[in-house]
Amino acid sequence: MDKARSKAPGKVSPPRLSRIQLQDPEDLPDPAFHPGVRYENVRFSRPAMDGLDLADAFFAECRFDAASFNEAQLRGASFRDCLLAEAYAPVFHAARTAWREVEFRNPRLGSAELYESGWQSVRIDGGKVDYLNLRGAKLTDVLISGCIINELDLGAAAATRVKLEDCTVGSLDLGGAKLKDFDLRGTEFRRISGLGSLSGLVIDDYQLGLLAPLIAAHLGVTVL
Repeated sequence: MDKARSKAPGKVSPPRLSRIQLQDPEDLPDPAFHPGVRYENVRFSRPAMDGLDLADAFFAECRFDAASFNEAQLRGASFRDCLLAEAYAPVFHAARTAWREVEFRNPRLGSAELYESGWQSVRIDGGKVDYLNLRGAKLTDVLISGCIINELDLGAAAATRVKLEDCTVGSLDLGGAKLKDFDLRGTEFRRISGLGSLSGLVIDDYQLGLLAPLIAAHLGVTVL
């Protein structure tokens, strides 16, 4: 057996992350946004992006402070080495987007449509999301901490080295998901669906007690 590749039983591989460090981005107080355009090393302070068409745009080494993305069309856009602080959007249209080395700080999102997106080395710190739709997404090295998520949809997603830490999740859908080192310890949840896709999930003893009746019902086990 290759000892370098093997993992001791019970050991969980955490997300591999690094803090975003931007090198003095240029301030653009009144930027013009267009679809398919590349933006590099820019700081956007309170940009009004509501309803804009930003499909296939590319943002690299950018900082967004208190950006409003409500109803903006971000389908196919890419974010790399970016920091988004206090992002706001009752409706966040970001399907099939690419996020690499990105950090969200205290976002406020309503319906976040991020299905079939790609996340690599992404951190969400704080904030609240009403509905986080990640169906069919590919997540690698993701840490979500201190966040309130009313509904988290990971149906048919592939998630590797993902950790939810000190979060509160109302409903979690894992139907058809492929999980590896998906660490849910320390997070509160009310309901989990997709019990046939729990392989690769990491939970604590308390969470096991919460899941036991659901798993028994799923397997047709009667507990007397």
